Amino acid sequence: MEGASELVLRLKKLNGEFDPLFAVSANATDACRHYLSDSIKDAKSLVLVSEQKGKIVGLLKADLRDRTFYQPRKEGAIVEFYILPEYRRKRLGEELIEEAVKALKRKGAQIITAEFPSQNQIAVNFYSKRGYRPLVSVYATEKV
Repeated sequence: MEGASELVLRLKKLNGEFDPLFAVSANATDACRHYLSDSIKDAKSLVLVSEQKGKIVGLLKADLRDRTFYQPRKEGAIVEFYILPEYRRKRLGEELIEEAVKALKRKGAQIITAEFPSQNQIAVNFYSKRGYRPLVSVYATEKV
């Protein structure tokens, strides 16, 4: 669990590099542990890890959602996806995505989506190459 929560924390810190509205909180380390622990227990969540020589080097977390107003109705949403830099470009990400899609389909997903910060060009390129396209935009303001 510790290695997996460290990857989630690294992802959250990376998100903060793309946009200051994603700056991690002081309690982010504990929050990552609880988040993953809760996700593993939740039947509507999927957590996959990739391990190399006893070390967790990749993580994918997805959630099964009901799109009440739309067809297809069941969505498998990839909400966390991180591979340690030294393990990228070795098909590891592709394998995690493939396994996640299979598992989400078994759980009833009819559409697969991926969520990440809009400014994360690495993720934009990764998903675009695999046939994903933009679906929703979220805009924020700090002027409240």
